[in-house]
Amino acid sequence: MARWEGNARGRLERAALDLFREQGYDGTTVAQIAQRANLTERSFYRWFADKREVLFGDDDLEACYLPVIEAAPEGLAALPTLLSAFASTPEVLRPREFVIERAAVIAASPPLQERELIKMVTLSEKLVAALVRRGHDDQTAHLAADVGSAILRLATRRWILGDDSDFSDLLAAARQDLVDVAVT
Repeated sequence: MARWEGNARGRLERAALDLFREQGYDGTTVAQIAQRANLTERSFYRWFADKREVLFGDDDLEACYLPVIEAAPEGLAALPTLLSAFASTPEVLRPREFVIERAAVIAASPPLQERELIKMVTLSEKLVAALVRRGHDDQTAHLAADVGSAILRLATRRWILGDDSDFSDLLAAARQDLVDVAVT
């Protein structure tokens, strides 16, 4: 076992994703993931509580969005505040190939789909709370979080499909698409 190879977390994530694709999520063990990453099971548990958390263990989006929401100019409406925060998404996005593979693994497993939904609801609740702290009423904050999340999903989908436009432009295009659907 290599003692000083760097990026243990990244190696574990890559090993897990590869094994999940090859054997399925249920057919993969923590021992297999650690072995593939050339690490011990103990090392695995330093980074992750269980194998599911390899796919869901980071709070990078929350850590990226909340400070931007808190620093938004006074008086900025709820949805523009969120879109400003969402523009920082590329700072935490994994490489496109990783995101695509992760999505495929999640799509193949109903329990992982459920976990993904829980993660998104939790993020939405934190966005709502951040907007309320900024003085937006609860109803406005919830609606902005729901609409903003739809815009973010569409922009991210376009990015996954290969659109290399600036992420702010992807968000603007997705927002316009939503307006077009809502008005027609």
